[in-house]
Amino acid sequence: MKELDPNAKIETKCLHAGYTPKNGEPRVVPIVQSTTYVYDSTDDVAAVFDDPTKSLIYSRFENPTTDAVEKKIAALEGGVAAMCTSSGQAASLLSILNICEAGDSFIASSSIYGGTINLFAVTLKRMGIECIWVSVDATDEELNAAFKPNTKAVFGETIANPALTVLDIERWAKAAHAHSVPLIVDNTFATPVLCRPMEWGADIVIHSTSKYMDGHAVQVGGVIVDSGKFDWTSGKFPCMTEPDESYHGIVYTKQYAFAPYIVKARMQLMRDFGCYPAANSSFLLNLGLETLPVRMRQYCKNAMAVAEFIQSSDKVQSVTYPSLPGNKYKALADKYLPEGASGVISISIKGGRDNAVKFMDSLKLASNEVHVADIRTCVLHPASATHRQLTDEQLAAAGIDGGLIRLSVGLENVEDIIADVKQALDSI
Repeated sequence: MKELDPNAKIETKCLHAGYTPKNGEPRVVPIVQSTTYVYDSTDDVAAVFDDPTKSLIYSRFENPTTDAVEKKIAALEGGVAAMCTSSGQAASLLSILNICEAGDSFIASSSIYGGTINLFAVTLKRMGIECIWVSVDATDEELNAAFKPNTKAVFGETIANPALTVLDIERWAKAAHAHSVPLIVDNTFATPVLCRPMEWGADIVIHSTSKYMDGHAVQVGGVIVDSGKFDWTSGKFPCMTEPDESYHGIVYTKQYAFAPYIVKARMQLMRDFGCYPAANSSFLLNLGLETLPVRMRQYCKNAMAVAEFIQSSDKVQSVTYPSLPGNKYKALADKYLPEGASGVISISIKGGRDNAVKFMDSLKLASNEVHVADIRTCVLHPASATHRQLTDEQLAAAGIDGGLIRLSVGLENVEDIIADVKQALDSI
């Protein structure tokens, strides 16, 4: 079978990128359920440790099944290389640790996912890394004023979870590059079907693959994608340009100029942390990726219909869906998300927490669960669950109040979803 044309459309890449079967090989990505890879001689093993791009070493940080999925996701995002992780949270952590150390800082949008807020504000702080919070709506002046001499990165979400703010990727990338640091974008809700941040200036893209990429709520995972375009030689990143004594004195920008960021993440951080997905998990992720374009467009279609219906209810304080006319982020959604803003809607019920809980508990089709971006419709009360550890000030900064509900619209018949929402609203 011939190699895939790199200019192929995203639907074709979802089916064919990453794995090219040879004569007599299986059509689907095989599950290589092995920790170990055999070599003919001691010298062959030593050569792989000298240059890990030559072959596989150990499944703590690389596996053939996962490698195929990494190549597919890199192709989908328009990057040069990718590294899968055991969770989206691990992807967020490693994306920062790969270029920040004790004494460094980085900037993050204040409306990102609550679990990531806790990771950045508490856990990384204990490691001596400061997160500087900036509103996603900050002016250019406010954004640029947040940078310090020790700032090493900027982090944001294409579509924030669950505030559903939309990051002005091009503007934030411009600010990051003006200070010689990369922009890292969490593209989980949009997926490369709806937005490819690297086309707007992002340097690193991450995902919680547990969400839309998997789509079926069967396995947890994450991924980091390297654009290969950022210039690490400005002098701000000695970890990239000076010898790594923990790995034979390798200089990543010299030996691996095509993708120094992702090679360093794999051979240094993944080697040490070992948060790599199992082969079977990657096999299941690949199945989800194969239907991603079809699912994403239907999610968007269903979500728009449900959002329009909910907007007409007098029991709802507000409905947030970036593609809705009149939404604060409609212009940015039109620019970055012209095909739709995923299947997630945020609803604020009148009467606060008590009525929000009554609405959720009255749903029959939709499930009340700690998940989002599934093929089945589900709901969550962020203030009671994913953002429970946040202070009132952090909740407000993330756009969350007691009446806020995250509604993840699935692939059921949209008339059935609307009927379920209607009867739950009627119960209030």
